[in-house]
Amino acid sequence: MEWPGPLPRLVSSHLETQADLERAIAKLVKQDPRLRPILVATGIPMLRRRDPGFAGLAQIVVGQQLSTASANAIWNRMSKAFDPFHHDSIRGATAARLGRLGLSAAKIKTLKLLAAEIRSKRLDLEALGELDADEAHKILTALHGVGPWTADVYLLFCLGHADAWPAGDLALQDAVRLGLNLDSRPTTKEITALAEIWRPYRGAAAHLWWAYYRAVRSSAKIV
Repeated sequence: MEWPGPLPRLVSSHLETQADLERAIAKLVKQDPRLRPILVATGIPMLRRRDPGFAGLAQIVVGQQLSTASANAIWNRMSKAFDPFHHDSIRGATAARLGRLGLSAAKIKTLKLLAAEIRSKRLDLEALGELDADEAHKILTALHGVGPWTADVYLLFCLGHADAWPAGDLALQDAVRLGLNLDSRPTTKEITALAEIWRPYRGAAAHLWWAYYRAVRSSAKIV
């Protein structure tokens, strides 16, 4: 598959539009020819974005270790109960009320702590988009209840950071295993090392690999 037209010299550090993603993937395929057959199999993936700020991070926290259906159900209840969804509303809500909406005690603690950090201006979630992906990752994972996967998903989907890399994502690991013909699913550490060649567009690579995962899953090739 030949990329139409000349490659641009520069790609934004953010994936704000579908065109940004397409230009980043063009760079990736040139940078690492192993991705060319992946792109042929998937076509250009669609850019996926979520709302930034507290609401975006809260939705990711709510969905941790839950099925998509369960996460969506809880988030829908949360959104209806707190409309508009604001950190002060969560900060002031009782744990009992939040628990009735389906949140675990651990997630209630995380959301309340995040709300307090934002209220005190110790945390500016949107400003993280202007930092290096690794630096922003460290700031987020220093917060209680925000693990590496949550941090990277926020950076990628809510802030559009072009170099965010959710290394702990199992679907991403499976896709890389199949696409690169690895003997086993790479660990978080191993897939982090594998992704070095895709800097500074690891976020675009993640979109491509997720598209590949969906493609091979639909053809029952994941074992």
